[in-house]
Amino acid sequence: MRPAMKFTAAALAGGLVLGLSACGKPPADDKAGDSGAKFNACMVTDLGGVDDKSFNTSAWKGMQEAAKKDTGINATYAQSNTEADYEPNLQNAVDNNCSLIVAVGGLMADATKKLATAHPDKQFAIVDAKIDLPNVRSMEFNTAQNSFMAGYLAAATSKTGKVATYGGLKIPPVTIFMDGFAEGVKYFNEKKGKKVELLGWDEAKQEGTFAESFIDQQKGKALTETFVSQGADVVFPVAGGTGVGSTTVAKEKPEVSVVWVDVDGCQSLATACDTFLSTAEKNIPAAVTDAVIAAKGGAKGGATVGTLENKGVSLAPFQKKDALVTAETKAELEQIKTDIIAGTIKIQSPSQPKVS
Repeated sequence: MRPAMKFTAAALAGGLVLGLSACGKPPADDKAGDSGAKFNACMVTDLGGVDDKSFNTSAWKGMQEAAKKDTGINATYAQSNTEADYEPNLQNAVDNNCSLIVAVGGLMADATKKLATAHPDKQFAIVDAKIDLPNVRSMEFNTAQNSFMAGYLAAATSKTGKVATYGGLKIPPVTIFMDGFAEGVKYFNEKKGKKVELLGWDEAKQEGTFAESFIDQQKGKALTETFVSQGADVVFPVAGGTGVGSTTVAKEKPEVSVVWVDVDGCQSLATACDTFLSTAEKNIPAAVTDAVIAAKGGAKGGATVGTLENKGVSLAPFQKKDALVTAETKAELEQIKTDIIAGTIKIQSPSQPKVS
């Protein structure tokens, strides 16, 4: 078994390191004024770490926000560098007596279920997976909805009539974005009598282009260069840190725009803000914050699904690319949002979370 990563705690105002014991164990005598012992919320990252500008960054922000709202909460994280780190990192959190263990990413579902089953007295939470156990809180997001809007936006703003998408890995939390994007492009074509072509994903066949990594920026750059050489001028990377490579291409070729995922690219990757057309956002921070605070309050298990209706997913502002989006397109996007919420537009992605 691989050695587990240590848990790191960061000060929430200023990002200062609070401390890290030799074995990563939270101090037993850590107090929070009159609240008694600290509630230790321990997060295990997916690949890419908390500075991936995307998925993990969002989850860590939620952990930090929980600790800001309640000073009785101590937020820490352990970084997973490979998939082999998942189980030992989760086990380390159990061994270190963490009050709540937050697993970031559907790839950790099996390891989380195994540990949660073996330790029914421990509270777990997981992002982007559904685990039906009484001690696991599941947080999922129907990103097919806001990605549909992103696909429509991409098609509406494309000058070449070609847009593209690629994923990090072929897993449901990734392909759900790609499905929604594809359906949005198709909807634009149907409504406008156009033939905008989508490169990189065939929703019907569930086949497409994948980097096989969430951290390989050079691979993201190479894939984007290929798409651009084929005529695409809007690219939708669903690949975590790998997608940073797409922004490198867009910086070199200003006619190319990037649609980011998870967290507004202009916030998470400010130096590339001028490359972003928009972002298909997941409100992971709020979901994680709620999960941590609820667990500290004694809540156990449960499941949530973020949607356009409950603001769990959204399409971010157009930022520096706003001039590319016409008033007509903006109005159409608002109507699409209304129609998706009302069920008038029915999204077909097989990867959508099941609402019980």
